[in-house]
Amino acid sequence: MSEPIQITDSAQDYLAELLEKQNVEGIAVRIFITQPGTPYAETCLAYCRPGEEEPTDEPLELPKLRVYLDKNSLPFLEEAVVDFNADRMGGQLTIKAPNAKMPKVNADSPLEDRVNYILYSEINPGLAAHGGEIKLVELTEEQVAVLAFGGGCQGCAAVDLTLKEGVEKTLMERIPELAGIRDVTDHTDTTNAYYR
Repeated sequence: MSEPIQITDSAQDYLAELLEKQNVEGIAVRIFITQPGTPYAETCLAYCRPGEEEPTDEPLELPKLRVYLDKNSLPFLEEAVVDFNADRMGGQLTIKAPNAKMPKVNADSPLEDRVNYILYSEINPGLAAHGGEIKLVELTEEQVAVLAFGGGCQGCAAVDLTLKEGVEKTLMERIPELAGIRDVTDHTDTTNAYYR
């Protein structure tokens, strides 16, 4: 298996140096992506003391350090490069993860990922012009997508009709398993998480 992520020699040296300064036996670096597959994806490097790694993490043994890769982030870390550019000011660690924001979604992906993919790739770009965006809050056991309408969509009288209708139609057409969608501010349904 090829390494899912490339960590250049200069970056390895720099990270090894940082880890040494922590004075913790066995300390490693953990790499993960928050909100992978969305425009908000952030690639993060964190210190990882022994025992702080997740059991599903993929260990990467490098000559000078150990790196743990978050299992859920792996597909998004493909072609990622961690590099260190030394300069007069000391230098800078850079992480380029070209696939972090790319939705890796197919018919076998979890329902939640597929809903997010359609929201981010098809629906939100059209709303961006109005300063609006829609996020998936949760997927209920009945396969109803609970959505939060944010930004310019909130408090707009048209949100109910045009937006919900359009979003619901798009999502239901693309993901037949969905039972429906609901706005997170819709309080007509009292079966929320607190009263189970």
